[in-house]
Amino acid sequence: MWAATARPRPESAPLRADESADVVIIGAGFTGLSTAHHLAARFPDRRIVVLEAGRIGNGASGRNGGMVLNWIHGAELSDPDRSRRIFGVTRAAIDDLEALVAAHPGRVRFRRDGCLEAVTDTRRAEEAHADAEKLASWGLPVTWLSGDALRQRLRSERVVGAVLDPTAGQMHGLDLLHLRYDLAAALGVTVYERTPVVAIREGKTIEVHTPGGVVRAAAMVLATNGYTPRLGYFRRGLFPLHSHVFATEPQSAETWARVGWSGAAGFSDDLDRIAYFSMTPDGRLLAGGGSNTSYGYRWNDATAWKGSAARGHEAVARTLHRYLPGAAELPVAQRWTGTLGITMSRTCTMGVRGAHRNVYFALGYSGHGVVLANLAGKVLADLYADHHEPWADLPFYQHRIGGIPGEPLRFVGYHAYTALTGRSPRKNHA
Repeated sequence: MWAATARPRPESAPLRADESADVVIIGAGFTGLSTAHHLAARFPDRRIVVLEAGRIGNGASGRNGGMVLNWIHGAELSDPDRSRRIFGVTRAAIDDLEALVAAHPGRVRFRRDGCLEAVTDTRRAEEAHADAEKLASWGLPVTWLSGDALRQRLRSERVVGAVLDPTAGQMHGLDLLHLRYDLAAALGVTVYERTPVVAIREGKTIEVHTPGGVVRAAAMVLATNGYTPRLGYFRRGLFPLHSHVFATEPQSAETWARVGWSGAAGFSDDLDRIAYFSMTPDGRLLAGGGSNTSYGYRWNDATAWKGSAARGHEAVARTLHRYLPGAAELPVAQRWTGTLGITMSRTCTMGVRGAHRNVYFALGYSGHGVVLANLAGKVLADLYADHHEPWADLPFYQHRIGGIPGEPLRFVGYHAYTALTGRSPRKNHA
């Protein structure tokens, strides 16, 4: 849907000769282009090259559900100071995105009128209500909704209450990426599309090999999220999970009010196989998740979904129609599959590694990538400048990810565990 509704842009040429750079960035999604933009703005004398295997936004950045969410997924929220710190960092990241959008009117479709965490069980509703009141008492702008207040935004027999974050929203990811590309290019960044990386040789000077040439650089950024294990990195810390998504044709506000949705940019539920839904400014509903069938892991970290995804999309539709039965009447415009980068703790990691401390990385967003992957550009630019202090107290900083077995146990274990429990494998909070 994002590709179908984005404004067309000419394709950048692939790499066809050897190049030298100060920084080579692998991946032209949110992480890669945000990092390129921040580095170029702070270090105008540095040569920055971005390599993208497909088109800009070919991965999760162009295939997500569009929800712009606070918090760092997987981080425990039991301490008031820590909770305020985490919320403050992600809210500031959303504020930065809003300011970027406002500075370039007409370029990025974005709404920021709040997202809901819907609760589907009375017992969990009592817990969620208490948690929302606790967060509010700590000064965080979250509100518990039930009864008429809930029905003004979401009317569903399956939802007994919801936590509203009024500072969250929904964004057209490819709009944002095309703006980032233009801004980075104006600062001298070169982006090569259709340029897959086939080998990496680390050293004081890093060599990144592609079919058309080798890029030699003093530093490298892994901005490949769920695709990173294919490059040989974080094989035991990250696995690519496929999420099936569809979008309806645009509908009027009156139609959505009749169906049961009004006044919210998105909502997700409280179940383990999270269902998520978001609404574009022009009235297209995006739906994903909700069951084992709507997510999938393929053998040996495969990042391309081959064959039919019909069962996955049908499962997503069943979930949506349980929440909003009236949506069953509405035509579907696009169906697609996107690759998430999942960690066992669900907490992402950002940092620097390698014998020469010149391999920078940010990955494992586990469904919160629209905000965290864009924030990663600012974080990695600071780390590149050897300025670690602003981020060192946050859960993602140099977060060690692991606990995922190799094949065949990974494939067998994932499918056995999800089939037996109906849940996704994970470990304790970070």
